[in-house]
Amino acid sequence: MSSATNPDIFKAYDVRGTYPDQINEDTARKIGAAFVTYLKAKRIAVGRDMRLSSPSIAAAFIDGATAQGCDVVDYGMIPTDMLYFAVAKDGHEGGVMVTASHNPKQYNGMKMVRREAFPLSGEEGISDIREMVTSGTLPGPAATRGTVTQADALDAYVDHVMSFIDPSIIKPFNVVLDAGSGMGGLVAPKLFEKLPCRTTRLCFEIDGRFPNHEANPLIEENRVDITERVIAEKADIGIAWDGDADRCFFIDGSGEFISGDFITALLAEAFLLKHPGSTIIYDLRASYAVRDIVAKYGGTSLMNRVGHAFFKRRMRETNGIFGGEVTGHYYFRDNFYADNGFIPALLILELMSKKGQSLRDLLAPLREKYFISGEINTKLRSMADVPGKLDEIGAKYADGNQYHLDGISIEYPDWHFNVRASNTEPLLRLNLEAQTPALMEQKRDEVLALIRS
Repeated sequence: MSSATNPDIFKAYDVRGTYPDQINEDTARKIGAAFVTYLKAKRIAVGRDMRLSSPSIAAAFIDGATAQGCDVVDYGMIPTDMLYFAVAKDGHEGGVMVTASHNPKQYNGMKMVRREAFPLSGEEGISDIREMVTSGTLPGPAATRGTVTQADALDAYVDHVMSFIDPSIIKPFNVVLDAGSGMGGLVAPKLFEKLPCRTTRLCFEIDGRFPNHEANPLIEENRVDITERVIAEKADIGIAWDGDADRCFFIDGSGEFISGDFITALLAEAFLLKHPGSTIIYDLRASYAVRDIVAKYGGTSLMNRVGHAFFKRRMRETNGIFGGEVTGHYYFRDNFYADNGFIPALLILELMSKKGQSLRDLLAPLREKYFISGEINTKLRSMADVPGKLDEIGAKYADGNQYHLDGISIEYPDWHFNVRASNTEPLLRLNLEAQTPALMEQKRDEVLALIRS
């Protein structure tokens, strides 16, 4: 019995909802049919994460895709960035990863890409698929069902990730790793067996029930274990992954969490040391640390709107070697312009090795100069309130340099900020930076008061 599909599961960059009420096998079967119809694909790749509902959702998606005559190569349980790698390396016409990324265990969803691992988005592809699924205009089954074959990309993927560094120069650092019971537990052991680092491994047993903590390191309570262990082990660095392991997060030796824009600045330095004069893309929420480091090392920095489809397109257009978002998504030209959760970990260890410095040492000059608020969310009554709020902010700071790449960004000589709406809920997100801690706190509170008035 086929049921109506909730249109709200189709987001700006993926499909996501709670299982089984919002997303289930029936929905997945329809999305499988719609996905291959939209791409006119004859062969696609499918992967899935460790969630308890992922095997049956992946099987139903494959059933829907093969019913349309499309062949499916099933890569089994893998991280999202390995699915991107498989699509690009093996020349598939598209690929789907069954995952809800960092969301709690009751969620599931899908990340969808076309050839070369270029993402589908709400503007390109996802809305077409939603329309087919929710309006019941899916084509009937093909005369001949497509085939399903199994494949394994793990070893080739590990070699690819390792190719970004010179393993021979890595120093024997003391490293604490937290895979969050997610897909980091599949790849990290394979990488670290090739390195001289001493590792303490937390939550490496892959388990979709997340028995220790949720696999979202952006939330402080999910970092308690790794922070405590970094301090107890007197570690040089802590590295944590989200559930589908396409993002990684860093903790320094004192247990302090590092914001994504500071990591973007360090990764920009790592690339410019190897490839002078390259182009680096950064997100409009980011600290000026990124822009300034790129200038210091003779590169070109380009500010970009938030969202992986926008980053991947801009990097292709400008031959950008690297791009970073403050949320821990890092993109690499030589990784098919896709994001990856393991390449940043290796590059940071390599930069520490080259400079003979701990992560805390590398960050010290940034922390002395750039004072950032981090992202602060404010819930509004409804999405309809967003434009008025942004207008109000623009009017209050009319004497600043303003631009509207994504929400509103306003610059003054000694501070700047961005306010933008969430894609999925009535939230306004503030990111602010100033040249002194006192000015940052004063301006942060001032802008927040305006948002919340």
